[in-house]
Amino acid sequence: MHLHILGIAGTFMGSLALIAKQLGHTVSGQDQDVYPPMSTQLDEQNINYTHGYHAADMPSADVFIIGNALSRGNACVEQILSKQYTYISGAQWLSENALRNKWVLAVSGTHGKTTTASMLAHILEYAGYNPSFLIGGVVEDFGVSSRLTDSNFFVLEADEYDTAFFDKRSKFVHYHPKTLVINNLEFDHADIFDSIKDIQKQFHHLLRTVPSDGLIIHPSDNQAIIEVLAQGLWSAEQGLSAPELTTTNQGTQFSVEGHVVDWHLLGEHNMQNALGAIYAAHHVGLPFDVACEALNTFKGVKRRLEMKHQTERITLYDDFAHHPSAIKTTLEGLRAKVGNEKIVAIVELRSNTMKSGIHQQSLVDALKVADQILILKPENINWNINALFADDCLFNCVDDIVSRLAQINQGHFVVMSNGSFDNIFEKLINTL
Repeated sequence: MHLHILGIAGTFMGSLALIAKQLGHTVSGQDQDVYPPMSTQLDEQNINYTHGYHAADMPSADVFIIGNALSRGNACVEQILSKQYTYISGAQWLSENALRNKWVLAVSGTHGKTTTASMLAHILEYAGYNPSFLIGGVVEDFGVSSRLTDSNFFVLEADEYDTAFFDKRSKFVHYHPKTLVINNLEFDHADIFDSIKDIQKQFHHLLRTVPSDGLIIHPSDNQAIIEVLAQGLWSAEQGLSAPELTTTNQGTQFSVEGHVVDWHLLGEHNMQNALGAIYAAHHVGLPFDVACEALNTFKGVKRRLEMKHQTERITLYDDFAHHPSAIKTTLEGLRAKVGNEKIVAIVELRSNTMKSGIHQQSLVDALKVADQILILKPENINWNINALFADDCLFNCVDDIVSRLAQINQGHFVVMSNGSFDNIFEKLINTL
């Protein structure tokens, strides 16, 4: 069967493409913005795609899988509807074709989904469980963001964003997990949700799909999650309390059920991610000591405080953080590691939530950890960014940011964006 994926370079849809190919389908696609690491993954897997949504580029496929970035008015969408082609959302296609009869371990929450799901897949792989997985990022330990195996276990990143222009439920309601991790819950996705209560409603829809012999794992002190659980619960739940985190020469260290995790990752947020992964693995029968031992060998995920370049005086990191809470925890983790050494935060306010201004004061507070801040001023911003940040912190183009960074001769440069940031790394590395 020929499947044509619209939005194929998105982290979810690109991962879906690999699963579809493994199932023996012919896979092609289209997308507007194509950049690493997903573009690299598609190229390595010999999956053909075209740039832009031109109806003339669409092949005569058997099924069109439509990503949630596409809406009415898109030329491809209009042609599919007019010609009455067969179409489906990515989440529904995955559920019907890859998740049936699998023990789904789903990782949800506002932050840390990709990292936690990657940790969980790594733990199960280490223990010989050979899991299938679909994760919104390229896992260093596997080199890909998804795969399909004959294992009974499927690790899945469960996103609360809506499914498609024709299905406004959150994607995760399609997955029917038996093990569910809810990392945290905050207001995000201001383009589709009006309030935290709207998001909580979707999470409760997710809870309704967990079977009675399933397990919901969550931090015990997150009030928003507690409120969701209070709306109704039909399966077991386990609240997790964070242990003490110690900074080491390698990274950080903490204990779980008497067993030590000693790894290179930084920050309390990664410890919380690890707890969710460890207890999810335990739910399918894995001993705690094996799970902790596995995490000691965990390499990480691309674009999660990933070191991109290093000289004697400068270390350059790429980080996906695009919400104030994620920015804050990432910078705090790095600060604990580097002490008084200079940290420079380079931020692209790319998400619709950040552009809306809902989290503007939280952003200011999150960035206080850094010694210096450089922000690319977004187009179509809905708040007065000049009132909160000094003029020398704000830049109209990436080239100006690169020029400013070239004048700073030492420190830790942390680039934070959930997009390509106009190829800032190529420009920076050439300059440095």
